[in-house]
Amino acid sequence: MVTRKSRREIEQMRRAGRVVAEVLALVEEELRPGVTTGHLDRLAEEHIRASGGIPSFKGYLGGGRYGRGPTAFPASTCISIDSEVVHGIPSERVVRAGQIVSIDVGAIVDGWHGDAARTFVVGDAPPEVDELVTATRLALMAGIAAAVVGNRVGDISAAVEDIGREHGYGIVRQFVGHGIGTDMHQDPQVPNYRTGSRGMELQPGICLAIEPMFTLGGDDVEVLPDHWTVVTADGSLAAHFEHTIAVTDNGPEILTSV
Repeated sequence: MVTRKSRREIEQMRRAGRVVAEVLALVEEELRPGVTTGHLDRLAEEHIRASGGIPSFKGYLGGGRYGRGPTAFPASTCISIDSEVVHGIPSERVVRAGQIVSIDVGAIVDGWHGDAARTFVVGDAPPEVDELVTATRLALMAGIAAAVVGNRVGDISAAVEDIGREHGYGIVRQFVGHGIGTDMHQDPQVPNYRTGSRGMELQPGICLAIEPMFTLGGDDVEVLPDHWTVVTADGSLAAHFEHTIAVTDNGPEILTSV
């Protein structure tokens, strides 16, 4: 069921979103050749908890469930490198110059979720890699611009898809954006491509996590045996950007910013 948030609830979500934005800024400062993804994850968790939040991802089982065991997500951030699209598990893996690193962060503050992601280029990379990252970010902003009252979810999807198709990128179809609020994943789903239906109408108070995922190759992805890490099936590089936004009478508001 799609829930519309009040102005007060949106402001509560903004508090969680601000923590997420602060973590991404902190990670950007620390991200360099030689750092481990585990170190970045530990910094993120420390900041989330010091800010009065709880990491959204740690212990997540999927489907809104949390718990323990081999299939529970073991970290506070998702850190995905090169051909990893989303849900990479932080470890003592060392980041190298020339890699692209996607970092997805979620935080819960007083029961409300914020969720955002960015892809960073570490050092110098070929022009096509910089272009992939730039285009994926622009697709996010195009999707956000389409999130206005009276439009439909499919208008967001079309705006994202148009950027990807213009550049000839693969557009990941198995993982999509989503509604967000007191749960990390709520209705509606927000695909990054046209589905043949324009979807539900956008109304004030609807909050969404919009998250394009583009690749330098094909659309197909696979999940690794760790149950979480999603990689491109053809080994091509991937980029991922995400913001949590609120649909309002005054236009879309980004909640995951400082």
